[in-house]
Amino acid sequence: MSYLIISASLNPKSRSCLLAREALLELTKLGYSADWIDLVDEDLPLCDGDSVFEDERVIRMRERITKAEGILLAVPVYNFYASAAAKNLLELGGNAWKEKVVGFLCAAGGKASYMGPVSLANSLMLDFRCWIVPRFVYALGSDFDGEKLTDPKIRERIFTLVSEWVRLVEALRDSRSRTL
Repeated sequence: MSYLIISASLNPKSRSCLLAREALLELTKLGYSADWIDLVDEDLPLCDGDSVFEDERVIRMRERITKAEGILLAVPVYNFYASAAAKNLLELGGNAWKEKVVGFLCAAGGKASYMGPVSLANSLMLDFRCWIVPRFVYALGSDFDGEKLTDPKIRERIFTLVSEWVRLVEALRDSRSRTL
């Protein structure tokens, strides 16, 4: 199994990154490991749809996405949408995203933005035929105390998301091996 968890925020004090770290911890407790990407550390260029695909940073990122069977995307929600950095990552990844099982962990300032990840999910489903985990984590600022997740309900949702994500990745892998 190849799992990848991506913190798709450029904020070094990102709450969505804290959610991603909690998901990594839950995955580890289940006996799995994952590749880890924090966009704060990656310095990826903006997608220009042309020469950017020759950039070594983009090539390495695409290779890591390609290797993963399942990807958890932890994204901040700004102005009712997933962050521009997350969308840029999809554009840079292109077909590397093809047929992945993708789950979302979202951190937002208010309750009204809970549909924020839908635009990314639509793109992943329609453009790259990804399977989207039909539940996601949505946390508010009040669910944190500084750099610590404090709401036990959010922790429970993270555990449920990670468990369902693993189950879906494994089921899809098994079904592919039977049909090949």
